[in-house]
Amino acid sequence: MNTIQNPGSKADSKRVLIIGGGFAGLNAALELGGVPGVEVTLVDRHNYHLFQPLLYQVAMAGLSPADIATPIRSLLSRYKNTSVLLGEAQSIDLPGKKVQFDFGELEYDYLVLACGATHSYFGHNEWEVYAPGLKNISQATEIRKRVLSAFEHAERITDPDEQKKYLTYVIVGGGPTGVELAGAIGEMSRFTLSKDFRRINPSHTRVILVEAGPRILPMFSEEQANRAARDLENLGVQLWTSSVVTNINEDGVELGSERIRAATVLWAAGVEASKLGQSEGMQTDNRGRVMVEPDLSLTNYPNVFVAGDQACYTHQTGKPLPGTAPVALQQGRSIGKNIRTEIQGKPRSEFRFRDKGQMATIGRSRAIVEMGKFKLAGFFAWVVWLVVHVFYLTGFKNRVLVVMQWAWSYLSFRRGARLIVGKEWDPEPVQEPQHEHENEEVPVSSEH
Repeated sequence: MNTIQNPGSKADSKRVLIIGGGFAGLNAALELGGVPGVEVTLVDRHNYHLFQPLLYQVAMAGLSPADIATPIRSLLSRYKNTSVLLGEAQSIDLPGKKVQFDFGELEYDYLVLACGATHSYFGHNEWEVYAPGLKNISQATEIRKRVLSAFEHAERITDPDEQKKYLTYVIVGGGPTGVELAGAIGEMSRFTLSKDFRRINPSHTRVILVEAGPRILPMFSEEQANRAARDLENLGVQLWTSSVVTNINEDGVELGSERIRAATVLWAAGVEASKLGQSEGMQTDNRGRVMVEPDLSLTNYPNVFVAGDQACYTHQTGKPLPGTAPVALQQGRSIGKNIRTEIQGKPRSEFRFRDKGQMATIGRSRAIVEMGKFKLAGFFAWVVWLVVHVFYLTGFKNRVLVVMQWAWSYLSFRRGARLIVGKEWDPEPVQEPQHEHENEEVPVSSEH
């Protein structure tokens, strides 16, 4: 078995292994960067840290992937005690303090699991082919391709019924992601694309947001959710609440006895934690999140921590904390500080989440913000949303580029990343030349 050693490891150093370079894993690594006596190894399937709150803007052609992603190595390069490896974890040996990856085995003294979450289709994984979720750049570019391609297909079709199908978009899930996607499609069809086509009128696009509960944005107050609903309706979005999806296929969505014919269906209805923790016998909840102690460690393994979307932390409110970027960011920092203080011979502290509020944007100049009892909606809420997201965006270059893109889009009503890209390169197999005689010389031309 191939056991990989940290390039900078020392005999007396504590080895900290972090799996996942999202908000939780990255912030744990930043807290431990440069700490004497600690050697950190961060492993992720991708070589970049993704700012997920703005991922929907990549899917809706507002930003390019590079605007919201930064190489992990560049973020941690100033710390000589930190190494970054590209790979995927396959199994964990908790008693043996080892993790098996696709490239070999790593040993640890402290382990931080921050593997995030994937979409849950509630037992209907076959729906994913027809209704992609939005968790990574590949999914975002696929959604962008489907959304823009539907307009292109409608432009070249003469059958009105088929045109209507391609100009119908269904978003399943009335949380912040679903609301942001629905608002962006409604805004794009009515403003950005309204003058770009000749045979169709994009402003007639039908956008339907389906929510199983009685209202959208259940995590917000009813007053704020109702304001968001009105803003969506002003963009032409239809809200179908108390509607449960029973089937999704290439022809659209079924909700009981009703059917919506749609060429494009997007999924934003549910998530489940990474299966890595579930497969190792850790105690999990019904969404696969690992149950943790007040300091985010495992009950029988205090040297193993779980954070972000992969953790089920109920010690503060009695309910699991939401799977949001602020929660993951604060949990990562808390874990890093606890490992550092314990190595220094000091006691750990319990994790306490500081709720700084929540926000969601509905489109151009429309957003809702809740910070405790303080509530804001409309243009000023949208400005707050912009400032907060730019502030937390990783990397100065990305902040500048995003501000410039948003300013240009706001003034021109255009979107700068409307490119339909996909896996289209399929090289032909190379065939060896056949010669009549095996030893026959093949003439070589010197001409260029």
